[in-house]
Amino acid sequence: MFHPPYRSGLRAALGLLMLAAALTAHAQATAPAAPASAAPAAAPEASPSGDNRQGTFKTVQGEVTVVRGDVRSAAILGGPVHASDRIVTGPASAAAIGLRDGTVLAIGADSLVDLAQFQFDSTTEQGNVLVRLARGTLRMITGLVAKTQPEQVKVSTPTAVIGVRGTDFIVETP
Repeated sequence: MFHPPYRSGLRAALGLLMLAAALTAHAQATAPAAPASAAPAAAPEASPSGDNRQGTFKTVQGEVTVVRGDVRSAAILGGPVHASDRIVTGPASAAAIGLRDGTVLAIGADSLVDLAQFQFDSTTEQGNVLVRLARGTLRMITGLVAKTQPEQVKVSTPTAVIGVRGTDFIVETP
C-alpha cells in the first residue's frame, strides 16, 4: 500500500509522543509528594539572557535545531525550550517537548514550529499558549492551561488559527 511521504514523519512523531507520555507518566508516578507545609517551588531555571525555561526536550531524534533569537543550536535531550523559540526538524527527524503546564508537543520530520507565546502560573494554573506551525506535522496534547482557560490555547498555521478546547490533536501543513 502506498503511503504519502508525510506518513513516516507522522508515525515518528506519534511514536515519540507515546514515549514522551510514558516518561511523563512515570515521572509523575515516582515523584515524591510535597508536604502541605512545603515552601513554594523555586522559579524555573533562568538562561543567561534572563528568559525562563518553559519546557524541556523529552525526545530528540535526528536533526533537531533550536533557534533562539539569532543563535542556532542542536536540540539535546533534557535541553530547555523557551517562549519564542523556533524548533526546526530535518528529514527523518522528530522531537517531543514537555511544557511546564503538562502540554506535550510532538513535532514530526521537516517541520518548523514556533513556541510564539507561553506563560503559565503554577499556583493559579492560568496562562496562555500560542504555537505556530509554519510547515510540517505537530501533535499536541494539551495541559493545564487548556483545562482552566481553553480560550487561551491556540495553534496557528499559514491558513488557519485553531482554538483548542482541551484535547489531543494533530495538525499538518504542506
